[in-house]
Amino acid sequence: MIRLFLSYSHQDEDLRKELEKHLAALRRDGVIDIWQDRRIGPGDEFDREISNQLESADIVLLLVSSDFLHSDYCYDIEMKRALERHAEGSARVIPVILRPCDWQKTPLGKLNATPTDGKPVIEHASLDRGFLEVARAVRTATEGLQPITLATGEHDLTPVVGDRPDRSSNLRIKRQFSDRDRHRFLDDGFEYIAGYFENSLKELEARNPGVETSFKRIDANRFEATAYVNGEEQSRCGIWQGDGSSITEGILFSYSGIRHGNSYNESMSVGDNGYTLFLEPMGMAHFGQDKDKELTHDGAAEYYWSLFIDRLR
Repeated sequence: MIRLFLSYSHQDEDLRKELEKHLAALRRDGVIDIWQDRRIGPGDEFDREISNQLESADIVLLLVSSDFLHSDYCYDIEMKRALERHAEGSARVIPVILRPCDWQKTPLGKLNATPTDGKPVIEHASLDRGFLEVARAVRTATEGLQPITLATGEHDLTPVVGDRPDRSSNLRIKRQFSDRDRHRFLDDGFEYIAGYFENSLKELEARNPGVETSFKRIDANRFEATAYVNGEEQSRCGIWQGDGSSITEGILFSYSGIRHGNSYNESMSVGDNGYTLFLEPMGMAHFGQDKDKELTHDGAAEYYWSLFIDRLR
């Protein structure tokens, strides 16, 4: 069985738990054994246990984010030793880019990261899509790889924890999200969508002769986007945050823009599955039969952008 070590910041614990769900098939098939520091038992010495597990790992996943890079323990101890073992050929290191950060300028920039092209997991249309790429990368790494302990004989097969039984890493339980959690997630989502539209409109105009665009921020909770082809308006939308009532809750989209009352063509509300928050479209606007229902901020922005750009095609 291949030993998999997860190095991560505790600020990213929810994302680490999501990753372990996607690695469950490999674990159930007996391909990998996953270790992370929540498996350290009562009374065990923290540093020693981590060092022992890191030294015996065949694959090390570095779950990279700004918090990971900020953590002295993650960066200077776990990552440093993992890269040393990678250079020696005694372990394989795979950077997993969880959130946007300046990881390319670190020693990790020399390694092939996952997801593809180092696109952060949270910027995929859904966390499931991002972590699916990670799981596939891990599976590829394990194919034909015999555990280093068997190939080199450098490691004792006796568990480092002695006679104490190990315990499961499957300790995930549901949590309740507060109104504050939901409101913050919604606010952050709206700001992300606004920035996404502003940048996409600029790029749309730069790449297409004859196309002009307009991004107008009405106030903190509303903006309009317009695209012109040869001076003629071809697509317009208004996007705004609802007032919190049951009718206009969430982030709303209208092809009529902002100035035409409160009518809208699509809306998204904050949902949760007991583990993470997401944005869920009502589905009033047709976006294909297989659209994701649990969207990250990036997935929500791309969903609304697709509604807008379809009128130019």
